[in-house]
Amino acid sequence: MIRFEHVSKRYADGTTAVADLSFEVAEGELVTLVGPSGCGKTTTMKMVNRLIEPSSGQIFLDGEDIATIDPVQLRRRIGYVIQQVGLFPHKTVLENTATVPHLLGWQRGKAGARAAELLDLVGLDPSVYGDRYPDQLSGGQRQRVGVARALAADPPVLLMDEPFGAVDPVVREHLQNEFLRLQAQVRKTVLFVTHDIEEAVRLGDRIAVYGAGRIEQFDAPAAVLGSPATPYVADFVGADRGLKRLTVTPIEPGDLEQPPIVHLTDPLPKAAARLAAEGARWAVVLDDQDNLHGWIVADAAATAGEGTVGEHARRMEAWLPVGSSLKRAFSTMLQHDAGWIAVLDGDRFLGVLTPAKLHEALRRSIDADAQDIARSDVELQTVADA
Repeated sequence: MIRFEHVSKRYADGTTAVADLSFEVAEGELVTLVGPSGCGKTTTMKMVNRLIEPSSGQIFLDGEDIATIDPVQLRRRIGYVIQQVGLFPHKTVLENTATVPHLLGWQRGKAGARAAELLDLVGLDPSVYGDRYPDQLSGGQRQRVGVARALAADPPVLLMDEPFGAVDPVVREHLQNEFLRLQAQVRKTVLFVTHDIEEAVRLGDRIAVYGAGRIEQFDAPAAVLGSPATPYVADFVGADRGLKRLTVTPIEPGDLEQPPIVHLTDPLPKAAARLAAEGARWAVVLDDQDNLHGWIVADAAATAGEGTVGEHARRMEAWLPVGSSLKRAFSTMLQHDAGWIAVLDGDRFLGVLTPAKLHEALRRSIDADAQDIARSDVELQTVADA
């Protein structure tokens, strides 16, 4: 969708902002451009909509050289979101959102309906927020309006220049979550500029790590964190890149342990006998549909006498869907002070993730990238094997 071929930008004073950039962004891909201030990432993005003209090289949008497209017409085909949002203070939220459709000559009713649809999509009820003005919104709400406005004319490409950088960390994380949800629905081709490696890792399908005017590494987040291409990249992503990698490593079924399982209606003596035979201290409790209910301690089953498992089972609060990140799993363990968490596929119980298995999953992920094989094919060496 977007292709750079040997693109450079040099200014009259001799400053080179970017030098000989060549890379491609596939349709529907979200690429984060990350690096320190002054490294050229914003210049790169602004050359796509010709707010800055390149000194040499070519940029293609859906196969068309953008130098041959009228800049105004080009910008109307590209959504643009900036940190300060840039909403018109004298226009309502609905009017702000409908700005580009109006410029494209849409009928007022059609433009208004599209604006209302987009506001709802970004989590702002148009009946509540549509008639408000920007100064009546929080910073996070203004950012949502900015994203809705950029999407209003359904552009194939979205440029985002540190859009969440001006809000507090809690709101920022919420906006990131909402944007990932939104991107899963609309699948735009996105260039996303940030100076925050954690944001880049969390959002990007691929990451372009910038040095001084050039890309030092362009790869998947897990590869950037697991196998930095240069000492510069290793230094930029930080010594704690192993922890950052938890964000981009999902829980897979092969990461799980299979504990003893009992059911709500099982007699306690039967459950106690099974746990004793297996030397287990606890068991997962499922209902009659094999859905997760909770867990039971072996001592409780052994000393409670008669009755059923359901009468002494504890509710299970520490659980996650399969595919959740290892970071989320680790956070859930800490939040619930749990030695393990249950992992589900919908309502179906798959197994449990323990701290040891979490560490093993992270090691497998790193080794899989290094060897270019599937995680399930990685053979881990333990202390006992050495």
